[in-house]
Amino acid sequence: MNISIFGLGYVGCVGSACFADMGHNVLGVDVSAVKVDLINNGRPTIIEKDIEDLCRRVHDAGRLSATSDAAEAVCSSDISFIAVGTPSSGHGHLDLSYIYAVAGEIGRALALKDTFHVVAIRSTVMPGTNRKVAEIIEQASGKRSGEDFAVVSNPEFLREGTSVHDFMNPPLTLIGTDSERAAAIMRDLYAPLPAEIITTDIEVAEIMKYVNNSFHALKIVFGNEVGSICRTLGIDSHKVMDIFCRDRQLNISPYYFKPGFAYGGSCLPKDSRALVALAADNYVDTPVISHIEQSNNAHRMRALELIMAQGRRKIGVLGLSFKAGTDDLRCSPIVEVVEALLGKGFQVSIYDRNVQISRLTGTNRDFIMSKIPHLQHFVTDDLDKVAAESDVLVVTNREPEFIDIPARYPGKIIVDLVRAWDTLDYDGHYEGLAWASINTNKAQDTPREADFTKTSF
Repeated sequence: MNISIFGLGYVGCVGSACFADMGHNVLGVDVSAVKVDLINNGRPTIIEKDIEDLCRRVHDAGRLSATSDAAEAVCSSDISFIAVGTPSSGHGHLDLSYIYAVAGEIGRALALKDTFHVVAIRSTVMPGTNRKVAEIIEQASGKRSGEDFAVVSNPEFLREGTSVHDFMNPPLTLIGTDSERAAAIMRDLYAPLPAEIITTDIEVAEIMKYVNNSFHALKIVFGNEVGSICRTLGIDSHKVMDIFCRDRQLNISPYYFKPGFAYGGSCLPKDSRALVALAADNYVDTPVISHIEQSNNAHRMRALELIMAQGRRKIGVLGLSFKAGTDDLRCSPIVEVVEALLGKGFQVSIYDRNVQISRLTGTNRDFIMSKIPHLQHFVTDDLDKVAAESDVLVVTNREPEFIDIPARYPGKIIVDLVRAWDTLDYDGHYEGLAWASINTNKAQDTPREADFTKTSF
C-alpha cells in the first residue's frame, strides 16, 4: 500500500519507519527541510530505541523517503496520515492550526486526484476535529466526504522509549469512522499486527487518548500518594502496590470502569475517609485521594439535577439500597437524592422489594432514620403502584426485574442512573446520567410539558 505521513516528528517518524517495515511504500511530509533530509538519508528525526537501524534498513530497501511537497505525497498515496503537533495553551486548550493547515493542503491536492483517498488523523485531537477536517478538505478540494474521500480517526498508543515495539505490538488498533469503505482499507492495513482491530464512532476514537492518558496520570499520582503515606508509617509501598495489582477481579479489571451512579455502601466511603484521615494524621498531603469523596458527591448532585431537570414533581425511585439484591441502605447515594427531593417539595414514591422497614436493624436502620425518618410512608414493594403515581421513573440499580420497565410503562420519563440498557427503542423519554441518549424512538424528541419552571438564584 502507498502511504503518506504528514509530520515527521515523534509519531510520524515512528509510523513512517514501522509502516515501511511492514512492506508499505511510505512518503513522509514535513515543512522542515532538515527532517526531510534526515529521512532521505536513512536517518530518523528523533532519538528512540531501535528507530535508527529501522530507518536505515527500510530506506535502503527503497520503501521510505520524504518530501515537502504535499501534492506529490497525496497524489502518490492511498492513505494520508496526519501526525503533526497539537501543542497545548497555558489553559490546556489545543492549538489545532497545524492540523487544519495540513487538511487544507490535502484538500488542494485531492482536487488533482480521481481515486478514493483515506485521511487518517493520528495526532491527538479533541472530539469534533475529524468532522472539521472533513469540512476543510471538502472546501479545498470540491469533493465530498464519504464519497471521494473519508477522514478516519486512528489515535496512536505509543510510549516514548518503547515506541517501535509498541507500534508493532499495540494493545489494540482503534479506527473511528462512519465510512465502511475507509474502515475496510484501514483494517487491511493493520491486519498483520497482533492486536484486535476495533471500529467505532468517530468521537469515541477522538476522546480515547485523553481518557487513556488521564487515567495513566491518575495511576501514577495514586501510587505516589499511597507511597507517601506508607513511607511515614515505615511500610514498603512496593509490596503494597504489588499485591494490589495481583487482584485482577476487582483492582485491575473492567469491573468498576463503567460510568453509572455514585458509589455507596459501608466500605468504600468509610475506608477512603480512613485513608485520608491517616494521611492527614501523618501530615501527608494527598490531593487525589482526598478528593475522591468530593468527586463522588458531585456525581450524586448531577443525578439530583438531572431528575429535577425533567420538570415533573411526581418521582418514582426504583431501588433504594446501594446495590441490587441487598437491603443495605448505608451511605446509599440515592437516599441522599431522595432526601433532597423531599426537601424541595417533590412527591416521591419508592419501590424496593428488598427493603422492609420493620426488618432494618443496627447501623442500617440508624442511617436511614437519620435521613428519611418517615421512610415507611414512601417505600413499597408494589412496582405498579409506584409507576402509576409517578411521571418520572428513576432506575438506581441493575435489578433484573427492571429490564422490562420500558415495555410495562410506556410514555413515562425514565432517568437511568446505572445504564440498565445498552440500547433502547422506548415510546417515552429516556435520560442517562453519564452517557448520551440511547433511545432511538422518535418519542424521545417530542416536547415535554413541565409541572414547574426551574429558576436560578
